[in-house]
Amino acid sequence: MNQNDRIIKTEYSEEMQKSFIDYAMSVIIARALPDVRDGLKPVQRRTLYDMHELGIRYDRPYRKSARIVGDTMGKYHPHGDSSIYDSLVVMSQDFKKGMALIDGHGNFGNIEGDGAAAMRYTEARLQKVTQEAFLADLDKDVVDFMPNFDETEKEPTVLPVKIPNILVNGSDGIAVGMVTSIPPHNLCEVIDATKAYLNDENITTRELMRYIKGPDFPTGGIVINQDELLEIYETGVGKIKIRGKVEFEKAKGGKTNVVITEIPYPMIGANIAKFLTDVAALAESKKTQDIVDISNQSSKEGIRIVIELRKDADAENFVNMLYKKTRLEDTFGVNMLAIHEGRPETMNLRQIIKACVDFQFQIATRKYTNLLEREMERKEIQEGLIKACNVIDLIIEILRGSKDRAMAKACLVEGKIDGIRFRSKESKIMATQLMFTEKQANAILEMRLYKLIGLEIEALIAEHEDTLANIYRYEDILDRRDSMAQVIISELDGFKKEYGRARRTVIENGQEAVYKEKEIEETEVYFLMDRFGYAKTIDVATYERNKEAADTEFKYVFPCKNLGKVCLFTNTGQMHTIKVMDLPAGKLRDKGIPIDNVSNYNSKEETIVTIASQSDLNLCELIFVTKLSMMKLVDGGEFDVRSRTVAATKLLDGDEVVSVATLKDQKNIVLQTKDGYFLRFPVDQIPPKKKTAVGVRGMKLGPKDAVEEVYYTKNAVESTIEYKGKTLLLNGLKLGARDSKGVKVRV
Repeated sequence: MNQNDRIIKTEYSEEMQKSFIDYAMSVIIARALPDVRDGLKPVQRRTLYDMHELGIRYDRPYRKSARIVGDTMGKYHPHGDSSIYDSLVVMSQDFKKGMALIDGHGNFGNIEGDGAAAMRYTEARLQKVTQEAFLADLDKDVVDFMPNFDETEKEPTVLPVKIPNILVNGSDGIAVGMVTSIPPHNLCEVIDATKAYLNDENITTRELMRYIKGPDFPTGGIVINQDELLEIYETGVGKIKIRGKVEFEKAKGGKTNVVITEIPYPMIGANIAKFLTDVAALAESKKTQDIVDISNQSSKEGIRIVIELRKDADAENFVNMLYKKTRLEDTFGVNMLAIHEGRPETMNLRQIIKACVDFQFQIATRKYTNLLEREMERKEIQEGLIKACNVIDLIIEILRGSKDRAMAKACLVEGKIDGIRFRSKESKIMATQLMFTEKQANAILEMRLYKLIGLEIEALIAEHEDTLANIYRYEDILDRRDSMAQVIISELDGFKKEYGRARRTVIENGQEAVYKEKEIEETEVYFLMDRFGYAKTIDVATYERNKEAADTEFKYVFPCKNLGKVCLFTNTGQMHTIKVMDLPAGKLRDKGIPIDNVSNYNSKEETIVTIASQSDLNLCELIFVTKLSMMKLVDGGEFDVRSRTVAATKLLDGDEVVSVATLKDQKNIVLQTKDGYFLRFPVDQIPPKKKTAVGVRGMKLGPKDAVEEVYYTKNAVESTIEYKGKTLLLNGLKLGARDSKGVKVRV
């Protein structure tokens, strides 16, 4: 250990707290949240600035996205190329942004969630509005610059954005412990509200909302909670309810097509496919029987999702069902959180506009201060040149009589004539009276002879008059707030005229969607499941016409109610319930649906012992038999449960259910073990138990022996089975007692 080193002892919890706070603030400030002044996150700001520095402007050729991403990452944003390219892609997508900032060329994704092509294929350049409203005055020292991550470059701390971009384009981001979600708004409305604030700084949020009616999503749609918007914009938080736009079209045969032409903003991306799936699921689950067909006919021209309905369908009621049961009606959570004066702050509408206007005054002050300094410098030089033109003969005499530039400059600035040869005493006296400034003297010494032409002198005088006018104008702007406000308003009007567009989203107080669900008449159907686990239902008439084929081809066939449930008993002692309505109804040859898809049953971990209708179980008792010969009689009413899965019986370690059968008119039960022992005894020897009980032993088993099969016999009815290739008469087995060993059958 170095002698100068010293150990600093600190509390672990305090160090963790401090480190986490530092990390959280780094994420909040440097990555996740936008700055209220320009509405941009650091990665967006750096990408736009890098494109500006590379000269990839709106009126120049496109450049490869990989070039932009690589340059941005190497100079300003060393956090990986994916975040930079994702940011570039989003800023080019007009269906996500109220106003796209980047002009993308190539596959930049689409509204249905398809991603952009790799950055090596796509090209990009700045939009005209980005160049004019975001980056135009960077050369006028209007914002501060800071060193980049390795202090080899300079980058702006904020872009000199001339419109309230945070409202126009909105923003979303997740930081540590906080999230921002600002909806996009209409550019014209935002500019009108900004102008209203410039004209009256005491304007309220309510008054601002005369201009900003609400959010204007690029996907259109209908905001249906207009009355709640004032509170949302006054607090900066809340939920905006938005619906898709629906139209009705007449189709062939008197049918009606429901056509969705605009979708809720939260639906963009993969949620469009999910919406289509949800609508199809409504038909499959028989929540509605009105759907004939559904197709997505969307294209570059816009969204068009067509749902064809039955001839007698109630279209209005169907649309209300879509609002209730799908994402055709959705909510946009508003949390107007942004970086303000270096810290995260939830702001209301007035605070955001105030912050943007204050920023406009800051950049305008710096801009016109810089311009005034330039004009004052130009005025000084112009006055020196005009004065020089009046005494041009004397100046030429000084230049010809001087030995070097320094001697001539000293004469022009200080009137020193030492060492200079003059033609006359008058010239010598006049030279001592010259009092040009340093800048004027340099301009005179660098002046070219053609400037002495009459027209050039007149142009210089005219230019001087323009300079004086500019100085007067700039001083007026800097001295009077009203003048500066008018300049800002004039710029805003220019942006509104060139880039404004009509509102897309409708704002209204929509009525609550009321959906009257049609009552389904209870009927009897037949449950069918094949040996591969595919299940379905068919109506009674179809079953009766194909009874022989159905009973032969399917493993489980029994009647049940269409509004009832089916119970699956498995070897693990579980009972899974399935709503019959969840099963597809069709024809005998239809494939059906895997039983795993409509229940908690897992075919990889358990096997089905038997399946029965829950309504039938209520009227009977069930006989449970396990591999270790535990058995019991359970009242079927215990299985009338709402849960999708319950324990049907309790099992010992290493045990599993072999048979579950309903007790009807069976007289005797026959247990067969894998070692070939058979035991026949009366069914009435099986005691009734609760489903939570283990049961009693049915027969004594030898070491490693287990019950393999269970059979039942009736009085005066011969029951035979195939056992090891020969026919075995079960009724011929010796009648024994429960909990005995049984007899070994040798064949």
